[in-house]
Amino acid sequence: MTMATLSIIVLAALLAATLIPGFDLGLGALAAAFLLGLAAGVPTNDVTGFFPADFFVLIVGVTALFAVAHLNGTLDWLLDLLLRLAGGRLVLIALAPFAIGALLTAAGTLPAAATAIVSPIALGFAARYRISPLLAAVLGVTGIISGLLSPLAVYGVTARELSTKLGIDLPGPAPVAFLSGGLLAGLAVCAGCLAVGMWKGGIPRGRATAPAHAGTPVPDLPPGTPGGTGGTGTATDGTTTTRTATPAPVATMERPAGTRAITLLCMSAVVILSVGFDMNVGYLGLTAALILQLAFRLPLDAIVSRIPWNVVLLIGGLLTYVGLMQHLGAFKQISELLKVEGAPLLSLLVLCYIAGLTSFAASSIAVFATVLPLLPPLVAEGVSPIGGVLALALASVLVDLNPLGITGGLILGAAEPAVRPRLFRQLLTYGLVSIVVAPFLTWLAFGWW
Repeated sequence: MTMATLSIIVLAALLAATLIPGFDLGLGALAAAFLLGLAAGVPTNDVTGFFPADFFVLIVGVTALFAVAHLNGTLDWLLDLLLRLAGGRLVLIALAPFAIGALLTAAGTLPAAATAIVSPIALGFAARYRISPLLAAVLGVTGIISGLLSPLAVYGVTARELSTKLGIDLPGPAPVAFLSGGLLAGLAVCAGCLAVGMWKGGIPRGRATAPAHAGTPVPDLPPGTPGGTGGTGTATDGTTTTRTATPAPVATMERPAGTRAITLLCMSAVVILSVGFDMNVGYLGLTAALILQLAFRLPLDAIVSRIPWNVVLLIGGLLTYVGLMQHLGAFKQISELLKVEGAPLLSLLVLCYIAGLTSFAASSIAVFATVLPLLPPLVAEGVSPIGGVLALALASVLVDLNPLGITGGLILGAAEPAVRPRLFRQLLTYGLVSIVVAPFLTWLAFGWW
């Protein structure tokens, strides 16, 4: 048995061990990386080098900034504003993260930075309006994916430049086709999520109202909704509706409007500098959080306690182990097992599965750039160049919503602590299902373009 094969078996064992009460997957992954490194002859310093320091800075910086915004009441005020703009309609509230994510990435924001911005908004809505956290996360990330293939986005630029370098002859309308394909895929996933969410109760029916006093707004739900105690309230259109009881609000500090203005200015500066000047959003968030903490004399322990250190340990440990797996050639071995000889379209399907499997626990843009050089021979045999690039790109990114990567870590960090264990399991299940479904559907939808 090779060390690559052993690393795959150990990863499966680690995931299975999460069923054991009290088992910490992050600690287990770090210990497994150390022991596997010893067995494989990989120096401990090299194993430590696989720890994702960039992820640490990203999630700590962003969550610290939003912790400050939550403590001084700015985040609640911002969510109330979005609620009023949506007219209280819960469906529109659930769709807001999708629209924000699509606009950010279409304008050129890196996916990790967009996820860092969208996740607190999406999970904030989920906590306040009893929207399913998984549904909120899926809609937010799907919006990010929808804009990834725009002419300004990292995937769109990579797809065009790498295709030209590889000798893939893209037609003139290729940039529009890439953007359209990404939007169609995102809208299809969004529509499916909304349909399932409305059917299963992931999005409460009716409208939500923001109370005049400090606290958490509640949806105006119909009588008999699970978890509700009943009562009446006035909706934004003036009608009287039945509503559930208000959940216990999270304590925040009342601050004047000037505090909100300064906080929003700092948050806007973080977005503008990260999007427009390609600066590190994690360090920007840390800097902004420190400035606001000192300016308003916020208690430091209250900010630090809101940073999800357990999520940092979880994703840091997993990515360290995955980095060792890549070093040992585990993902290359999986790819080789999937190689088959056949018709060009069938070969494209295999490439889509290779991209999806590898991207599950690795950088999707790196996987896309690695798999795309295998496409030119298939194009020469008759596969559509636009369809082939679209299928591979979307197969790489549609599996990103899982807890083994930075996207999942940012989502878990933005979620309420009480829902994180269940959300982790849901994201893992969603990710595993997406490995099976997403590559096939992208191949079926775009392989013929």
